[in-house]
Amino acid sequence: MAHIPATLRYDVRDPFAVRMSFPAPATLEGVAVSWTFARDLLAVGVSDPAGDGDVRVKPYGYDRTVLEFHATEGTAIVHIRTGELRRFLAETTDLVPVGEEAAHVDVDADLEELLRDAF
Repeated sequence: MAHIPATLRYDVRDPFAVRMSFPAPATLEGVAVSWTFARDLLAVGVSDPAGDGDVRVKPYGYDRTVLEFHATEGTAIVHIRTGELRRFLAETTDLVPVGEEAAHVDVDADLEELLRDAF
């Protein structure tokens, strides 16, 4: 099994989401790729299978969690230590508690950006 230096990130400006980025050498296209998915999906997936779309998360054995990224080119399966995911989720919750995400969303700025891109 190859070790991939993927990066998991959380940004309080997008409090409902997490991002996992893969460097160019780890992708089929040879370009860096980032997947954005719900923080809740990751939180549920460390204990129970979650997701039925492009990103799926499920426990695997005693101390691993599997993230599956489904694309037309194929499926990437990433194993991560569950303890590391739980620590990451705890850090995101310290930044933005679950249930308080909406207070961190700037709807006016997001709408302005969408409208600016539409014209």
